[in-house]
This record gives sequence, structure tokens and C-alpha cells, in this order.
Amino acid sequence: MADSQPLLSLDGDAVAAEALLRDVFGIVVDEVIRKGTSASEKVCEWKEPEELKQLLDLELRNEGESQEQILERCRAVIRYSVKTCHPRFFNQLFSGLDPHALAGRIVTESLNTSQYTYEIAPVFVLMEEEVLKKLRALVGWSSGDGVFCPGGSVSNMYAVNLARYQRYPDCKQRGLWALPPLALFTSEECHYSVKKGAAFLGLGTDSVRMVKADERGKMIPEDLERQIGLAEAEGAVPFLVSVTSGTTVLGAFDPLEAVADVCQRHGLWLHVDAAWGGSVLLSQTHRHLLNGIQRADSVAWNPHKLLSAGLQCSALLLRDTSNLLKRCHGSQASYLFQQDKFYDVALDTGDKVVQCGRRVDCLKLWLMWKAQGGQGLERRVDQAFALARYLVEELKKRETFELVMEPEFVNVCFWFVPPSLREKKGSPDYGERLATVAPILKERMVRKGSMMIGYQPHGTRGNFFRMVVANPALTRADMDFLLNELERLGQDL
Repeated sequence: MADSQPLLSLDGDAVAAEALLRDVFGIVVDEVIRKGTSASEKVCEWKEPEELKQLLDLELRNEGESQEQILERCRAVIRYSVKTCHPRFFNQLFSGLDPHALAGRIVTESLNTSQYTYEIAPVFVLMEEEVLKKLRALVGWSSGDGVFCPGGSVSNMYAVNLARYQRYPDCKQRGLWALPPLALFTSEECHYSVKKGAAFLGLGTDSVRMVKADERGKMIPEDLERQIGLAEAEGAVPFLVSVTSGTTVLGAFDPLEAVADVCQRHGLWLHVDAAWGGSVLLSQTHRHLLNGIQRADSVAWNPHKLLSAGLQCSALLLRDTSNLLKRCHGSQASYLFQQDKFYDVALDTGDKVVQCGRRVDCLKLWLMWKAQGGQGLERRVDQAFALARYLVEELKKRETFELVMEPEFVNVCFWFVPPSLREKKGSPDYGERLATVAPILKERMVRKGSMMIGYQPHGTRGNFFRMVVANPALTRADMDFLLNELERLGQDL
């Protein structure tokens, strides 16, 4: 009987399964979408780890639970999770909730397919290529290749691997034995994934040469030239330069044209980590920040950040038209990539990546783009810049805040100066005492649930706040709230 009656759903009861899902979707709409995006609700319901474990009852048991209990589990998970869609969540480079992108994510999860062959993902194979083609066109390429990756860190790692393979194709079979000592170059403001990738790929973190950045966090091309000369003098072979368009903390854009000139002179692969700043290409007003990006060999771009496409949506774009991705990563698994299929096997894109199973990440961006249009997404980017500028001007009006620097992007970095330090800026321990303020205020805001904003030290600077203006639902009122709330939280310091 078990063989003749497949279990299509919960306990074989399709009606019960549908009812469960309708109830869960109802909870999501009420608790995440409605309440989670309401400024009158908390960003988070903070609990200490041991208490949270007890509240969630995390233990997995032999016996199953009732549907009522399962629905309560869903409510508890949502209640104690951080609402990244909340208009007062400023903590990361991603935030907000686009309903069309969410619809795409729901459809994606429901279909539960893998993006490796046309036979099981025909819609998404064609869709991914169309989306990548659009992103490449915004970079300035009329042709090329690309793939969606599980995060910008992996995109950066792929770029390093591709650059190495292009120069030393024997390394795919012979490994590190086929390589001389290699050197890659990146700014001291780069994302940490560059060093992680070098370690993972067997190059070692010592192969990463850190190029100096100026006071605004931009790579200094003259120091790049110097570092290349030093590496060659030490017997290493330079092969790649990784620049950043939109650094994580300061939001700096490296000078792409000048760095591209250096790469051209030395025959180096140019990779642009535009995971954060790539979406600026949609704005006619601000895309000049990425002037020269069309000269890159590869670009990492995360639409899940500034465009709010939803985690995760990370594209690696290539100027290459020689099928480098598949040559570098392919292994021709005969049970997946048969060459005698009844359709064009070039549509089987799974061998371009290191993964086997690969989630569909194109639908949420495609559906959002269909709904918003390029013009709508451009307005979203321009609005973020405008709100960041508004926040900066409001900061300057208050003695309680000190700007780290004038931003060129939507990262607004500043110190909150409490009453006890406002007349002591010249004192010897001013910087040390100021650095203790942000962690205190962060704890207070999280425990209260009023908002979340990140802080960090940076170089010789003590802890300061990094405000990220990315949520498309933000208004000037949210900027005002941020400043007022910090003043409320720190009035006794």
C-alpha cells in the first residue's frame, strides 16, 4: 500500500498540508511583513542565549508535534528573530523588504529545483542568462559570461581562481606544483574575503599584498605600482588586482581607471568587488563613481544589498567569452552533463561552478526588475543617496555628533559625543573615552529593540557608528528618529 500511495504531503493528506501552509503564510504576512516593517514595532526582542534556548525548545525528539504546536513554533521563531525588513534596522549592508522579490523567493523555494541543467530548470537557466546579460550591459560589456554565486565572498574567490587558471591552466590538474609563488594585490580597505579566498585556494594569505589607501579609503595607484615591483623583486609573479567599489565601512570607491592602467601595463587580471556599490550603475546621477569598470575582467555585484532583492543574490560577471568558467571549474559528470541529450547541452550551465546543487537566485531579481523597471530601481538608488545626504546635514546641526568624513556613498560614519565629553575634545584620553560610547549605546538600543546600527574601530579611529541608508522604505523621519534616539539613549553618559 505504501508503494501504491505516494506521500504527496503531510501524512499523505493534501488538504491538511495546504491548510498548514495557508496558516503559515498568514503568520508570515502578519508577523513579518505587516509588523516587521512597522516603525511602531520592535526591531528585535532581545533574549540572552540560555533563555532563548528555553523559549524556543530547540531539542529534536522522536515524537512529532501537533499542527497547533508547529504554528506556535513558527510564531516564536519570528518573534525572537531580528526584523531586517524593519525601517530602523541599519545594521548591515542589506535591509528592507521588496514584495516582488519576496514573491520570487517564495516561488523559488516552492519549486525547489537546482540551477544546473536545462532539463530540470529550463525557466531559470534562460532567466539567469537574461539577468546576467542585463547586469553585464550596465557594466559596459556587450558580451561575456557569469553566474550567480552563494555570496560576494564566493564571487571574489571565483575571480581569483579564474585569474590563476587563465595564466596557469595546468594548475587544475597538477595543483600548486604547477605554480610559481604568486602575488595578488588589494587595498587595505578590501573585504576580508580576499584573504580568506587566497587561503582557501592554497595561495596563502602571504600572497595577498595590501596596497595603501588614502585618507578616504581609496586605493593609491602609485603604491600599487610599488607593491608590484616589490613582489617581482622577491621572486613572486603578480597575476591579479582586486579593487573595491563601495568598501564595507567607509563606502569608498577605488579609482578604477588609474588601477586599470596599472593592470594593463603589467598584464594583470582586474577584478572589481562591487558587491556593495555595483547597484550604483543603475543611477545616471551617481554611476560616475564606477567610471572605468568596463575595463575589468570580472565584477562581483550583490543586488541583495542596495537593491533589496533579498538574500542571497550575488552575481559574478565576466568579460571573457572563451568559456573560461566551464574550462576552469568543469568536471563533465556523465550522470548530469550527458553530451547526447535531445536539446542544446550548452544550456547545462552547472559545470561553470564548483557546486553541484545550486539554488535559483535569479527569479527574485528578475521579478522585482519586471515590476519596478530600471527606472524604478534607479529611483531607489538615488533616494538612498538623497537620504544619506539629508542625514549628514542633520548631523552637522547637532553638537552631539561628529562626522568621521564626508561620505561619497550611503555609508554615513559618525561618533556620538555624550554630554561628559563635549567640552573635552582636546584632552589626552578623549579618543579612548569616545571609543567606549558606541558599544554602550548599541547594547541599549538592542535591549530596547528600538533600532540596530553597526559600529567598529577603523585604523587609528576608535569605535564609531556606520549608518547604512539602504532600505527603500526609509524616509527623513527615520533619519530624524535615528539621531533623536541616540541622543535619548546617551543623555546620561
